[in-house]
Amino acid sequence: MVLVSHSREVAESTAALARALVGTGDPAPVAAAGGLPDGGVGTSAELVRRAVAGVDEEAGVVVLCDMGSAVLTVRTLISDKLLDRAGTVRIADAPFVEGAVAALVTASAGGDLDAVLAATDDARTYRKL
Repeated sequence: MVLVSHSREVAESTAALARALVGTGDPAPVAAAGGLPDGGVGTSAELVRRAVAGVDEEAGVVVLCDMGSAVLTVRTLISDKLLDRAGTVRIADAPFVEGAVAALVTASAGGDLDAVLAATDDARTYRKL
């Protein structure tokens, strides 16, 4: 899983939270691609490419984006075949934190790409009241 945020701190903290909520055992790979290379706020295609390459174990990569240009950057990388050559990098349509936790818990339990995406769909529709 890759977490793409406009903020390095938000992406890294969300990854840490998701890892902590996996419980015992080894969590599935997760990488943060937050902010710009100089630490500023924004979205970096290069950081996203490196993060995907770093977690890709050829079982598929789920990408969660916080908003706006993060989504556009990942969509562009996928459509230009700069990120996804086998159709296994997918954007999850889910809230950032809840989706990250659902995705990592499901992947860490052995869920395949479709199961992980289904878990993020559930996180998107989870009602709090």
